[in-house]
Amino acid sequence: MRALDAQEIFVRYFLPLYPADAFENLQKARTEDANPAKNSAIFGHLTDAANVFVGRSKALFGEDLTLDFSDASVHRLSAALTLARRDAWSEHGAAGTAESELFNVVVHGAAYVGECARRGRSAEWSVRRPLWESVVVLESRVGTAKLAVFHWWLKSLADEAFASALGGSLADRYRTHVEEPTRDFDALPKFLAGERKLPRITKPTYDVFYKYLRAHVPEIRDVGADFPSPERFGDYDFRWIDFFVVGDGRILLVACAGSKGIHLFWLAAGGFEKGAFLPCDAFPEPVVKTGVEKIVLVGRIDKQDFVHEMPWFGL
Repeated sequence: MRALDAQEIFVRYFLPLYPADAFENLQKARTEDANPAKNSAIFGHLTDAANVFVGRSKALFGEDLTLDFSDASVHRLSAALTLARRDAWSEHGAAGTAESELFNVVVHGAAYVGECARRGRSAEWSVRRPLWESVVVLESRVGTAKLAVFHWWLKSLADEAFASALGGSLADRYRTHVEEPTRDFDALPKFLAGERKLPRITKPTYDVFYKYLRAHVPEIRDVGADFPSPERFGDYDFRWIDFFVVGDGRILLVACAGSKGIHLFWLAAGGFEKGAFLPCDAFPEPVVKTGVEKIVLVGRIDKQDFVHEMPWFGL
């Protein structure tokens, strides 16, 4: 089977089934509310589609994924999305027809993931035409987001997503856009009390980093299994490492300057929470600043200066 990217999947398996007006103006179809009156029956179609996915899941995946509309179920579902399964679905039923298995998996699966994001949160469906283009409008402490779950599926089923370890899976997108913004980070324990001087490491090695924590942040006894291994740490070839206490003592932010940008690691009382990479040029030196509620990276990329802001708990 030939290689597939998200656009190719969309054009081959979905676009032929769009109504003529939506086909001619995709931008309008993707932004215009198709249910401004909030007709509950239309919302019910999305719930029905999600339930169809649950009902067919054992036959589709050959195992019980326990699709119970929980966040954890999205991670189980994501792990079960393999290249072999995508290719098998794509060969069952003609592409561009309602009989295509891949088409049905994605449209019903998008409704399922959207329902998982919506339930138990300040979120609601915003209907689009066709229905599978519908988005979830999610309110969180970082603002309002419109989650295009159908497009998450297309991207997660592309060849690139299966070949990359850089956040291409359905679970990665769900974690970033649903779980992280709505997580109660204020519930993390405050474990870094008092003022302390946290100097820069100018010649980073894993051994130096480990000794630094013991000397300056002894509250962190273990960085955790998901923190980069000594070998991976060495491969990054960091030039320097800065440390910041954020979240009123809940997080030690570790900012590491690599050859292609800044690597950020969030360490809580139990060790590694998560990491992020922000690309930027090595010169001029990027600058990381922290405040009461946010982290700011000032740098340059492709000769363009930029300022990137995020909440203290990251996104």
